[in-house]
Amino acid sequence: MTGDVDEYAAGLDDAAVELLYLFRERVLALGDVDERVHPSEVAWARARVFATAFIVSSRLEVAIDLLRRVEHPRLRESFATTKKVWTHRMSFTAADQIDDVIGELLAEAFETVGPGTR
Repeated sequence: MTGDVDEYAAGLDDAAVELLYLFRERVLALGDVDERVHPSEVAWARARVFATAFIVSSRLEVAIDLLRRVEHPRLRESFATTKKVWTHRMSFTAADQIDDVIGELLAEAFETVGPGTR
């Protein structure tokens, strides 16, 4: 089921929703992106999903898929999703945490994982 981001965000923590919209702005600015809204998360894809986000309590949880493993202060965990792709789970509680470094990681994910990895 695909819905609307506003519907997904309805009734959730206002501060976390602001973070979701800030993260979403960074993703949508990358170019032609397919936004998929589900009851439990929002995902962004080209041929393949490269980023997802969901709200837990008062924080924004995101996953960014890359072809390499990276370290970041907001990193909760990283794990291999396929032989090539690493998923990086991060948690945000403030707008300044969704900074240019996150923007660069999203751009890398958009360019390398988004088109598919075959």
